[in-house]
Amino acid sequence: MVDALGVAVVGFGWMGRVHTQAYARVRHHYPQLALRPELVTVAEDVPGRAEEAAAQFGFATAVRDWREVAADPRVRAVSITAPNFLHREIGVAMAEAGKHLWIEKPVGLTAADARAVADAVAKAGVQGAVGFNYRNAPAVEAARELIASGELGTVTHVRVRLFSDYAAHPEGALTWRYERERGGSGVLGDLASHGADLARHLLGDITSLTADTAVFVPERARPTGATTGHSRSSGGDLGPVENEDYVNCLLRFASGARGVLEACRVSVGEQNNYGFEVHGTKGAVFWDFRRMNELGVSRGTTYQDQPVSTVYVGPGDGEFGAFQPGAANAMGYDDLKVIEAYRFLRSVAEGKPYGATLRDAERSAAVLDAMARSAQSRSWVNVASS
Repeated sequence: MVDALGVAVVGFGWMGRVHTQAYARVRHHYPQLALRPELVTVAEDVPGRAEEAAAQFGFATAVRDWREVAADPRVRAVSITAPNFLHREIGVAMAEAGKHLWIEKPVGLTAADARAVADAVAKAGVQGAVGFNYRNAPAVEAARELIASGELGTVTHVRVRLFSDYAAHPEGALTWRYERERGGSGVLGDLASHGADLARHLLGDITSLTADTAVFVPERARPTGATTGHSRSSGGDLGPVENEDYVNCLLRFASGARGVLEACRVSVGEQNNYGFEVHGTKGAVFWDFRRMNELGVSRGTTYQDQPVSTVYVGPGDGEFGAFQPGAANAMGYDDLKVIEAYRFLRSVAEGKPYGATLRDAERSAAVLDAMARSAQSRSWVNVASS
């Protein structure tokens, strides 16, 4: 017997839509799932947006205030896809109301925010999942297994990159993303949070680092109305960009490995250029999100001039088999969120975590906090352990 699970989505920008579509698709790919998500409520404070979402996707109720979701007994699980500065308040309140949480990264503005939500989830005894979607790619899971197997030898160093042009246009509107109070640390929270999670997921804990940051587009026009996504605005009053456009960072891992993490939101000519290169004493593995279902793999015993082979992931890798019947059939970004939804709902059904947790978010946020401290002090700093 399959139980119905009342779910709500708080915040209906692009990511709220992605979560909703994942709920709608999850049982198509995972018919064995013991829970069937039912869209109960959507909350969004932009006038008319919640009603439009309800009409399009079939939510039973549309509300402006997320507090109505916390008080709704029909809702047992909540997707929190509101802006970063609201994550802590909403996340803690939902956990205290006994709701399971699927919350987008970076879970607030600081490690303290992420810890507060993680502690509230632990105290309430509910499940909490975090939107570190890139770790769900079957190729990333295959790379992790390859590293753990020792086929690359001892891992020596990794390079993680996250380059995008979503903020490159000088007429990009001065939304909450560019304010320190509401957007936090800019590209650190938006992109480098994924990089920190990928680095930890592949190589283990980061112990210390040194970082440098910069703002390359120092002023933007204030929007004159409601915005969605990365809107443009021209003719409005100019205001300062308060948080980072760019970060580069040297990493030291508990294993002894070294790393480089670089992220930028104003990289002209780069569209979602995300990926990693992991090198070991016997081989290497390479992944590019834009070729999500491929790995470059070098392994063997020749060392010098050792070739790199292209490997296409297939049904034996991660969750690939839930989507495609054979290797080299394409998966896309939205599929990663369906995997995330499945792991979240499975956590709820079985009462134990699957996939990225709030503690993972806390550890990623600790790396981001260390980056900010290092950039300010211009020195190596230790990453706080939880």
